[in-house]
Formats: sequence, C-alpha cells, structure tokens
Amino acid sequence: MTNQENYHDWLRDAHAMEKQAESMLEAMAKRIDNYPDLRARIEQHLSETKHQITLLEGVIERNNISRSVVKDSMSKMAAFGQSIGGVFTSDEIVKGAISSYVFEQFEIACYTSLIAAAEQAGDIEGVSVFKTILAEEEAMAKWALDHLPDVTQQFLLRSEAPGVEAKK
Repeated sequence: MTNQENYHDWLRDAHAMEKQAESMLEAMAKRIDNYPDLRARIEQHLSETKHQITLLEGVIERNNISRSVVKDSMSKMAAFGQSIGGVFTSDEIVKGAISSYVFEQFEIACYTSLIAAAEQAGDIEGVSVFKTILAEEEAMAKWALDHLPDVTQQFLLRSEAPGVEAKK
C-alpha cells in the first residue's frame, strides 16, 4: 500500500471508530440513572462525537474516499455488544467509566497517528481537523480519569445502602 492508501484506510477506520463511540455513548447515557455528573459529561461528549463524525466525513469527501459500510456496521455491532454486556454486571457504572477512559486513550493514539499520516500525505486541512478532535478526546480522557475515583466511591456508597441501586 502507498502512504496515501494507508492514510485513506486509516481515515475510514477513524470514521468507523467514531460511529462506534457514538453508539456506545448513546447506550451509556440512556442507562445512567444515579450519576448526574457522569451522564452530563457523556452527553456532552456524545455531542462532540457527532460533530467529529461530521468533520471526518468532510475530510473523507474532500479526499474523494469511499466510506466503508462494512467497517461502520462492524463498529456499531461491537458497540451494541459492549452496551449489552454491561447490563449483566452489578458494577456496570464503574466498568463503563473505566471502559470509557480506555476507549478515549485508543482514540488519542489513533488521532496522533492519523495526524502524522495526514502530514505525510500533505493534507494540511486534515491535520487541523484531527488536532481539533484530538484535543476533545484528550479533554474527555482527562475528565474520565479525574472523575473515576468519584464514580467508584459513589458506587461503593450506593452499593452498601439498602434499597439503593448502585449499578447505573
């Protein structure tokens, strides 16, 4: 594969990744009942993710790249499986918060690599878009890590209280 072909393939991967993030965030936001700060931040990041998808689609169209329906579909199926999996755990909120942080780190690595590929391909507009998205992903990762102890402590307190739902 040429550098350009790799760059285009990674753009399609990034689009599929964000579609997966959109599905996961939507599912997570719907299931959070007792953690309002977490729910608000997830909803905020969902809005950011939808905008990121639009930005990526602009880069894809500007580069005349066909989107991968297969990759998008597979990522949505993976997100669905992850969202269903949490339903069966008693500590769904903690595992979801941890998974959210891990996924943000994955996105950070992908956009860091994509910036280097866009620079190599001479796509200056793409570099700018990816840096914007990267900053949002870094902010979300920081928020997730900073608030993980609080979510965990809230869960532990709620799980000890009789008649109080802690998992979501």
